Amino acid sequence: MNKLGWAIVATAASAVLFFFGTGLDPVPELAWLAPLPVLLLAPRVPGAAALLCAFTAYLAGSTGSWSYLWHSLAVPRPAAIAILGGSALLFALATGLFRLLVRRRHGLLAALAAPALWTAALYVVSLLNPTGLMGTLMTTQADRPAVLRIAAVTGGWGVEFLVLLVPAAVAAALAPGVRGPARLTGLVAVAAALGGLVFWSVPPRTGPSTRVALVAPGQSRWAADVATPDGQTLLRSYVDEIGRLPDGVQAVVLPEAAFAVDQTGRARLVESFTQVARAKNLDVVTGVLDTTPDGRFNAALAVPPTGAPVEYHKWHNGDSKNIASGTGLAHLAGIGLMVCMDVNFADPSGEYGEAGTGLVLIPASDEDVDGWEHSRTALIRGVENGFSVAWSAARGTPLLADAQGHVLADAHTGGSPFTVVVADVPLGPGKTFYARFGDWFAWLCGLVALAALLVGARKPALSPVTTTGAQV
Repeated sequence: MNKLGWAIVATAASAVLFFFGTGLDPVPELAWLAPLPVLLLAPRVPGAAALLCAFTAYLAGSTGSWSYLWHSLAVPRPAAIAILGGSALLFALATGLFRLLVRRRHGLLAALAAPALWTAALYVVSLLNPTGLMGTLMTTQADRPAVLRIAAVTGGWGVEFLVLLVPAAVAAALAPGVRGPARLTGLVAVAAALGGLVFWSVPPRTGPSTRVALVAPGQSRWAADVATPDGQTLLRSYVDEIGRLPDGVQAVVLPEAAFAVDQTGRARLVESFTQVARAKNLDVVTGVLDTTPDGRFNAALAVPPTGAPVEYHKWHNGDSKNIASGTGLAHLAGIGLMVCMDVNFADPSGEYGEAGTGLVLIPASDEDVDGWEHSRTALIRGVENGFSVAWSAARGTPLLADAQGHVLADAHTGGSPFTVVVADVPLGPGKTFYARFGDWFAWLCGLVALAALLVGARKPALSPVTTTGAQV
C-alpha cells in the first residue's frame, strides 16, 4: 500500500476511535487508542500530510458532539465552532510537534511534548472560556477511579496528559530512526506511570457519611414563579415527593432554578420547605432564581429543619448578562453548596477543597444528551479537591459519588414524574495536594511544551530521519 493509502487508513482508524472513545457517551479504553494510528503515521509522511490527517481525524471523530454543541443553550454558536475547530487544530499541532521531534531522534521528548502541548493549551482555554471546560480526555476516564485518582495530585490535567502520553510513547518507540535508549525510555516512563496507578491504593473511607437524596422532575421546569398557581402546584409536588423519601435521609437536593422568587416568594418557599424539613428531619437544598435588592442571582438555597436558611450565589453564569455572579462559599453544617456550571472551572471547587469541605451539594440543569458528561465533570472536581459530590440535574444525570471517584448511585431523568436517587455518601478528606497547590501540573506541561518547541526550532546537528519517498 502506498503512503496515500496508509494515510487514509490511519486517519479513518483514529476518527472511528475518537468517535467511540470521546464525546457524550465514550468507551474509556478507546480514548487511549484513538491518537495512535495518526501518531504512527506522522513520521512516515510529509509534514503537511501529517497535520491534515490529524486535523481530519479529530474533527471527524467529534461528529457525535456536533449537534449538541450547535444547538446548545449554554454554548454560543461561535464558541461551538471554535471548540470543534480549535480542538482539531490543537491535536494537529501536537501531532506536528511529535513528528518534528521524533524525526530529530528525540524519542522521549516527542512522547512527552505532544501531551504536554495539548494539556497546556487546554489549561489556557479553561482560563479564557466563559463556559469553562468539560468533555475533554480527562472526562472520558471519569468512570475509571483507578485512573482518576491521580487527579487528587495533578488535577484532571494529569489524566489529560496520561491518556495522550501512552499512544505517543508507543508511536515514538516504533518510529523509524529511533534506536536504543531513545526507543525504550518513553515506554519505561509510561510503564512506571501506569504501574504506579495500579499499585497506588486509596484506603476506603471509614469516617462519617451522609444519606443524600436527589429529586429531579421528569419534565424540565425552569424557574417556576412561586407566586403563581403553577409554581404553587410544582412546590406542592416537590414537598410531597420529599415526604415520600425513605427514613434516614439527611439532605435532599433539587435541580438548578427550580423556582423563581422575590422577597415575598422566598419567604413562602422557605416556609413550605421548612415544614417538610422538620417532618423528615433533613435539609432541603433547591436551586432558585432569587431577585434581591442587591441583584438577581442564580442560587442554591439550603433550608434546614431549624435555624436560618443558607444561600449560595452561583459564581459562573456564562454569557448571562442579567444575572449577578457570586464570589463567596456557603456551608450548611459543614456541607458546601455550588450550582451547575461552577464545576466547569477550577474555583469555587478548589476553595472548598482548601477549606477541607467533605461534601458539596450541587443543583444543576443540563440538556439531556450532555447529562453524563456534565455529571462526570462534577465528579472530577470532587476527586481533585477531596470532596464527595451530590449532583441533582434536571434533564440530565443525577449523581452521587465519593471523593475517590466511585459512582455510588446515578440515573437519567425522564420516564416518570420524578427521578429519585438515594445513597449513603462518605465525607471526603478535602485538602488534597491539588487543592493546596492548584494547577502546578498544567504549568509543568507548559514548560515541557516550551522546551520541546525550542528544541524543535534549533537547527538539527544530524540529518533528519527520512523514509523512502518521504519529505521533511
